[in-house]
Amino acid sequence: MKIIIINGPNLNLLGKREPEVYGNETFESYFKKLQIQFPNATLEYFQSNIEGEIISKLQETGFSYDGIVLNAGAYTHTSIGIGDAIKAITTPVVEVHISNTFARESFRHQSYISPNAKGVIIGFGLESYELGVRAFV
Repeated sequence: MKIIIINGPNLNLLGKREPEVYGNETFESYFKKLQIQFPNATLEYFQSNIEGEIISKLQETGFSYDGIVLNAGAYTHTSIGIGDAIKAITTPVVEVHISNTFARESFRHQSYISPNAKGVIIGFGLESYELGVRAFV
């Protein structure tokens, strides 16, 4: 089982950025725990602050991987291109968010990812990623 976690803008700042919303742990530290927790899956990780790089990674992995766990960050609410890329690939995508986007600003209530995703996991902190991986294993 080959799964990639793709993170969008500002998620490289986890552990530093708004710890009251996103916690104190870096994603790299959390990712190591996920790899230990799922020893029978090959987990990969990619992060970019650039929309086109996220689209390229979706296209690169979207026909050969077993699953994609995607936290597109703010692009969730703005990127028709990422939504279209998910629609164009065959690998299923689970959309995840660390915070409960529906308990935040109203612009965060819209997702261009959700209509094309296998499922959506919102608001469980970093454990949202674990739940996303579990959807595939």
